[in-house]
Amino acid sequence: MQVYMLKDVERVGLAGSMITVSEGYAVNFLVPRKLAVIINESNRDFFKNKKVKEQVSAEILNSKVAMLAERIKELRLNIKERVHDDGKLYGSVGADEIVALLKEKEIVIDRKQVVFDKSVKFVGEHKVTIRLSSKLQPQFTLKVEALKQAA
Repeated sequence: MQVYMLKDVERVGLAGSMITVSEGYAVNFLVPRKLAVIINESNRDFFKNKKVKEQVSAEILNSKVAMLAERIKELRLNIKERVHDDGKLYGSVGADEIVALLKEKEIVIDRKQVVFDKSVKFVGEHKVTIRLSSKLQPQFTLKVEALKQAA
């Protein structure tokens, strides 16, 4: 039985794809949970056209994301934080600070997309990864400097 996937189901299919599954699996699991729609002769052309439109929009989105990834790869951002005498920060640089720095460069991301290799607790250069998609994860360099305090 052919079904059109409405949502991603692990080891079955991705949203927007037409797949063949057993009739029992489709009727008892996929359709009741609104994960898929059964394809019959009357709606086959509709779902084929919908798949083509989704592929075109996905290609456009992928090209925009790829351009954003290139912009992020070229970045070298600086941030000034208060530090102890040994160069250790009072706190650590978090995802919110990274999001704010990127927003200044007109790059809007969610704080959940920021991935640190190690926590940023010392002065120096650190690599920060931005997870745009499962395949696109550009890195940029974050330079943490000591904030000069007036004595």
